[in-house]
Amino acid sequence: MNVEPKRKFGVVVVGVGRAGSVRMRDLRNPHASSAFLNLVGFVSRRKLGTVDEVQQISLEDALSSQEVEVAYICSESSSHENYIRQFLEAGKHVLVEYPMTLSRIAAQELWELAEQKGKILHEEHVELLMEEFAFLKKEVVGKDLLKGSLLFTASPLEEDRFGFPSFSGISRLTWLVSLFGELSLVSATLEERKEDQYMKMTVCLETENRSPLTWTEEKAPGLKRNRHLSFHFKSGSLENVPNVGINKNIFLKDQNIFVKKLLGQFPEKDLAAEKKRILHCLGLAEEIQKRCRLKK
Repeated sequence: MNVEPKRKFGVVVVGVGRAGSVRMRDLRNPHASSAFLNLVGFVSRRKLGTVDEVQQISLEDALSSQEVEVAYICSESSSHENYIRQFLEAGKHVLVEYPMTLSRIAAQELWELAEQKGKILHEEHVELLMEEFAFLKKEVVGKDLLKGSLLFTASPLEEDRFGFPSFSGISRLTWLVSLFGELSLVSATLEERKEDQYMKMTVCLETENRSPLTWTEEKAPGLKRNRHLSFHFKSGSLENVPNVGINKNIFLKDQNIFVKKLLGQFPEKDLAAEKKRILHCLGLAEEIQKRCRLKK
């Protein structure tokens, strides 16, 4: 990305919550990847007018504008599929927050549409750009896993906006798949107390070497965002991640990857591996949801 941009891609940001606001900040600040991008405006269901001097535009204008070539979709998960489809149909490149869809088939169809249109469809995975993940990746490389567990706690999320817990928690699943390879589902259960807004999803997975991995998502009012992990190897154990520093500019790192794709500088084999991993995780998330719903 050290080349001088011949032109800039016009970008619209859809949704100006936490992620959308960070995306707009990164687009407006001078960075290597931002030099290739020009923030045209933002789309929001709320009437905001302007945010930090950036103009609000309607969805219709964003879709029809020649100036807009890229859409950053930072809305709630349940709306992703519809937005991706509309922007691809309109001939725009798309960057979307995870999960890109709430079904594997929908994701597959959207990638096919992107290929037909000759456009980039990029699903961000900032959790793979975190310092903790870099530490874990180094720790587990070349080791034989005997068993492992990952528990995530947080306050509740609305399922109709963010999807079933296996989708809203797909970043944890992505960690496990990125660390230990493709996984198969052994069992999945969901414990819910709606009156207390309490939810606990317990998923038993298996690596290709038949090593068990347990992934748990526990949500309740007042529960702090926390990740507890425990991995046991033939050569020793890893219990939780030490404080490895602040996650700096993870959204910007993701934007750098996206711009490399726009410029055709992202290796084909890496693109294929990334797509395979994303579809595998979405497929697992869907299978987990079905298994939990069957038990109800």
